[in-house]
Amino acid sequence: MINRLNSQDFDRWAVQIRRAGGCRQPIHLRGKVEHRDRATGALLHRYSTRLEPGGVLRIPCKTRRASRCESCAETYRADTYQLIRAGLAGGKGVPVTVITHPCLFVTLTAPSFGLVHTRRERNGKPDPCHARRAAATCPHGVVMSCTVRHLVTDPRLGEPLCPDCYDYTGSVLFNALAPLLWKRFTDALRGRLAKGAGLAAKALREQAVVSFAKVAEYQRRGVVHLHAVIRLDGPDGPVSLPPVWATGEILTDAVRHAANVVSAVGLASRKPLRWGDQLDIRPITLNGDLTAQAVAAYVGKYATKAAECIGVIDRRIYPLDDLAALPIRDHARRLVAECFRLGGLDELDGLRLLMWAHMLGFRGHFSTRSRHYSTTLGALRAARTDHVVDHKITTGRLLLLDENTVHVISDWTYAGRGLSSGEALLADAIRDGVR
Repeated sequence: MINRLNSQDFDRWAVQIRRAGGCRQPIHLRGKVEHRDRATGALLHRYSTRLEPGGVLRIPCKTRRASRCESCAETYRADTYQLIRAGLAGGKGVPVTVITHPCLFVTLTAPSFGLVHTRRERNGKPDPCHARRAAATCPHGVVMSCTVRHLVTDPRLGEPLCPDCYDYTGSVLFNALAPLLWKRFTDALRGRLAKGAGLAAKALREQAVVSFAKVAEYQRRGVVHLHAVIRLDGPDGPVSLPPVWATGEILTDAVRHAANVVSAVGLASRKPLRWGDQLDIRPITLNGDLTAQAVAAYVGKYATKAAECIGVIDRRIYPLDDLAALPIRDHARRLVAECFRLGGLDELDGLRLLMWAHMLGFRGHFSTRSRHYSTTLGALRAARTDHVVDHKITTGRLLLLDENTVHVISDWTYAGRGLSSGEALLADAIRDGVR
């Protein structure tokens, strides 16, 4: 750290880190970019990394995971917030009239795979975990009762009362089939809406469109549940009003019906997997507890998290790795081992459980949206890039060049990533300054 502070190019290095938002694992690029006149070939502007610290340009890694880089994850969270909020309150190309469309905030949970330690509160005070006066004893000799009032930081939260009784197979298969369950849920949702409106399934698209944005969240027990914003639009998306029959009550009925009827088969020898009994359906209002801002903030928070929040390491785990030596919870270790066991079955080869063992079987996208919901993350990033370029041109740090008369020649190569331990400490200080 002292060597970096005393280096002659520290100021320029700090500028790079600051422009990268204090990224902890910046990408190193080596190369140049030239702007030449299309007619004469004359050089108008050139940038090269030859004179940069270490001969490289450091750019943000742009990961969404807070466990890897808090700075880039915060940018991703903020973009997700804007994307979700635009679909609820308008803006970013979405008309303000979208606030009049029927819209629900839905939480689809996983079924039970066995009793786990949990924390419940009543009037702000924790209740006993699983208090039973005449608790049964499982076949492994464990009394299925727990009278502890767990703290929020208790490491036992999410752990099974009896690991040998817990259905690890069902837990892994549910994670792996959650994307399929979601697809079937949306299909059944559209079918129920068409039936309620007295339309054929194909005719629904001519009158209404179901728009949604969802995010996956890991519970402490190691299974995912989905938070989704579901909205009814007219045939052209948020720019058109929904038909008269499209009300919040019809949408609520369709969501409840779809969540109860869909299922997916993991193994032929097991019962089909379904969504859990705990189905939360709440309307999104202009004022109250569940506003557009509150929902957008809630969804954006979970868009930066993954399985590491339940005690799994934030990298891919391979079958040749020594599971016993990995610094993970015993419950997570059993889930990973079950992924390896099931991944070796020919019947489940399509689920690719060996590749997604570090995600406990879940291989879907954590944050997805339908085409008509609102803007895109790419559009938000492009707008931010255009803003930076315009600011540089306004302040005279970049030439105003006509794209029609200028030929841009770029030559970049990947030169590594990350920072040394001392540089990481300085990057943290710079990131705090940026905040």
